[in-house]
Amino acid sequence: MIRTTLKIDGMMCGMCEAHVCDAIRKAVPSAKKVAASRAKKEATFLTEETVNTGALIAAVNATGYSCLGAESAPYEKKGLFGRK
Repeated sequence: MIRTTLKIDGMMCGMCEAHVCDAIRKAVPSAKKVAASRAKKEATFLTEETVNTGALIAAVNATGYSCLGAESAPYEKKGLFGRK
């Protein structure tokens, strides 16, 4: 799995977080565990394959928020059942 993190500026409330999450879900239908945090000024989600970050940033910017960048990194589930 791949964890993608977007740095987003302009979120002020819970509805802003919801709008960003909806934009991500529309841009990346295969996204799982989509979450946004106005306190951290970021949104994260998991996918099976890499995503087109340019299109993703454009989708978030189209909602009125400023996406400052995106980064992807391998993700391994933590916890009792995630160990190898």
